[in-house]
Parts: sequence; structure tokens; C-alpha cells
Amino acid sequence: MLAAMTRSRPSSVIVIGAGFAGLAAALRLSQAGAQVTVLDQLERPGGKAALGWPDFSSGPTVVTMPNIFRGLYQRLNLPEPLLTPARPTTTYHYAGKLAGRTFAPEALEVAGSLDSTLAQLSRREARQYTRLLELSRRMYRDAAPTFIFGPPPGKLKLARYALTKGGRAAPWAKLSQLVQSGPLLTPFWLRFATYLGANPYKAPAVLHNVAWVELGLGVWHLGEGESGGLGALAQRLAEQAGAAGVRFEYGVTVKHLIRSGSRIMGVHTDQGAFSAERWVSAVDRSLTARWLGQPSDKSPRGVSGFALQLRLEGDLGRAHHLFFPAEYRQEWRDIASGQLPGDPALYLHLDGNRAFVLVNAPPDPRAVADSYAYGAALLGTLQARYGEKYGPLPITSWLPIDPALYALTGERGALYGQAPHGLTGSLRPGWTHPGARNLVQVGGTVHPGGGVPLSLLSGWNGAGQLFGLPYDDLGGQANGPVGATR
Repeated sequence: MLAAMTRSRPSSVIVIGAGFAGLAAALRLSQAGAQVTVLDQLERPGGKAALGWPDFSSGPTVVTMPNIFRGLYQRLNLPEPLLTPARPTTTYHYAGKLAGRTFAPEALEVAGSLDSTLAQLSRREARQYTRLLELSRRMYRDAAPTFIFGPPPGKLKLARYALTKGGRAAPWAKLSQLVQSGPLLTPFWLRFATYLGANPYKAPAVLHNVAWVELGLGVWHLGEGESGGLGALAQRLAEQAGAAGVRFEYGVTVKHLIRSGSRIMGVHTDQGAFSAERWVSAVDRSLTARWLGQPSDKSPRGVSGFALQLRLEGDLGRAHHLFFPAEYRQEWRDIASGQLPGDPALYLHLDGNRAFVLVNAPPDPRAVADSYAYGAALLGTLQARYGEKYGPLPITSWLPIDPALYALTGERGALYGQAPHGLTGSLRPGWTHPGARNLVQVGGTVHPGGGVPLSLLSGWNGAGQLFGLPYDDLGGQANGPVGATR
């Protein structure tokens, strides 16, 4: 039956982009019998995770929604991935009036209770934490069937959500209003909106559901040592695709797509022209629109990032730290004005003899005049903050990654496309483009959104739509909206 079906399907598909959505798309298409070619302007797979030094991840450092990874490996007949929970999820360090205080929550589903988390808080803070965690859980469970585990919702499905559950998501409130809970917890809850590229002071209250994914279901390390991390995952998926017959063309920069009526016939690149019968764009949706000759997207972009890859002397183990500035709101005033924040929140991921530092930055490739000067300033702050409790980081070398480099994988360097601000700003576009009926759009800038697990869902199912394949949640709902606890 499958052989009969595949004979009637288009034999050639080009996937533009070898990030996680593009890799998932290529793998599902090859399983369906298509001849697949993947084009990418970088020299290796992984998208944002492929920038900088090749033995580092330059974007995501850990994973959430672990069942999606298990499900994908199962579909590919790979041994189950090694997933180790991060305990605590992250250690938060405070400055200013709260200088010296830390907060290291554990994920409810990993720890089995909130006891260790609540023991770090005052009685009032513990009540606020419990209340806002339960609110986040409810928002996530309400939203997941419509906005995560299913095809892009149409008007009827959106209306059903709005009428039955939308009112519980505080639709007219801002996130900053919803999570007011004192000087320690307010910035803690606000930070989760940045996972979607939002300015937390402009984000809608519904983005509070993001917190449940980490604080409920947990944060997980993927693999270990040199074979661990997201960069290694991208390489493994590319090798699996190559073994299935997928052809990869790296170092290829797309110029524009060639249309005949409402169909894409080919693509012009700096390496010549390529043709195919079906197309998957796994890059920023606004880039695809530009290649199609459509009007540019004028909506505000979400934040970009400035990162540092660090090599360390000795093994410091695995840990995550977040160092808040004395005035968190000022960081976002700086970014909103197009400036690099003078005193940003510093995210530090330690992984053996490697480390990764990330701060938020405006979506502007020209934002950083001197990457090494700004990087050196950040390192000075990091060493001072980290050294207070743990001693100096033994850095042997480091490499900056600025918004101009992130612009290779996203419009103006925005990590997740359109800024999810306002009541409708968090809605992601679907998998189609007007005027291109043989092309689907997948990745972090469309449904269901940014982040590696959602990009995998998007690539796997958006590509499946080309051949009319059924929606597959990759097992994500096993501990998703119907589970006890992300």
C-alpha cells in the first residue's frame, strides 16, 4: 500500500534550511519516499546551534518536552536518547536590594513535590509561587491542544478556545500585571517570556503558560560529553537523513524563488539554480516572503541575542545560572530603544570544560560596534557575579556571537521572528504562504512557535502536510496537556 502511494507522490522536494525544523522535515519526507535535497548557507546543520566553534552549541543548551525527542528517535528507529534532568532547573542570583540571595527551583514532575523549592522562600513568597505555578499549569493545559499539539488552528478552533478557555488566560492583561509577586519572584516569572523572544513588559499574560514547560515538566540535558548537546543532535539527525538518501548542499545562499503562477518551480542561489516539485522553507518566514517577492513583514521583531562561547580549564560539571541585574526593567528599556543593555541579565550554561553565556539584544545586526569589547565587558560582570560564590571561571579562550551572526538564521537577527506582544501577537502564522501552493513554511517563526521541540513538531508535520500525512504529535502529549505536570 505504501509503495502504491509513494509512486503517485512528487518525487523531488527541496528543503531550505538545515536547522531542527528542516532536519525533521527532510527525515519525514524521506520516509514518505521523496527524493529530498536540503540547502543551507551555513557549513553544517543546526541553524542557530551551528554558529561559532563547531564543538559547541551556539543557541539552545538544554531541551524541554523530552517526550518529543523520545518520539522522534522512535520514529527514526534510533536508540532512546539519553535525557538527564537538570536539578535544579536553574540557579537564579539577585543583585541590588536582594544582593546575595539565590533561588534554585526544581521541576515538579522531576522532583515529585515542591518541598525543596518552597523551602527556599518566605511563607508569603511560597504562597505566590504555588499560586502562579498552578496558574501556569492551567494556562498550558488549556492552550496546548490548540496551539501546540495540532495543525495550525483555523478560525473555528480559535473561536472554540476563546469561548471555552480563553477567558482563563487573562486576555486583556499584560504578563507584568499578572505575575506581580514581590521583588524576588516578579522578575523570575517575567523571564520566561523571553523564551519566545518577547519583551516581558510588553508580553501578553497568556505567555505565562511557558513557565510550566520548565517548572512543571523539567529541563533536560541531551546526551553527555562531546556527543551531547543540541549541536550533536543536529549532526546525528543529518547523518540519519543522509543514510536515508537525503542530499545536503551546504554553503548555498538563496537569492529568490522562481514562480510560475502559484507554483514554485526553482530557486536561484549563489551556487546556481535548483528545481523541485515540492518545497519546504525552514527559515524565518519573512525571508521566505522576500524570496517570493511579497511585501516585507513590518511587524516588530522579537529580541536577538549576544552570546559567548567559553573554553574552560578543567571540568566544572553541568549547571545553569541566571544573574539578574539590579534593575531588570532598565535592560528592556535599553533594548526597546535599540541599544545593547548596559547591565543585562546573564544566562550561564556550564557543560564540563565548555560554557555558554547569553544576553538579550535588540534585533539589529548593527547593534554591536565591537563584539570583543562588549564581550569583554560582559565577562568582567560575569566573573564578578559568579566569583562571589564560586570563585573565578577558569576561561582559556572565548568567542563572541553577535546579532549580525544570528541574522544568518533569522530576519535582523531576531531569534524567533515576530515579537509576541499584544493580544494577537503570540499567534504564529500557519504553514502556508499566499501564492505558493506547493510550498510549506516550517520552523520557529510559524506554528507552533520557537524552541527546538516546537521546531521539530513544525518541521515533521508541516512537511507531512505536503503529502497529506496525518498529524503526529511525536508523543508530546504523553506528559503535555493531559499530564500531571513541562
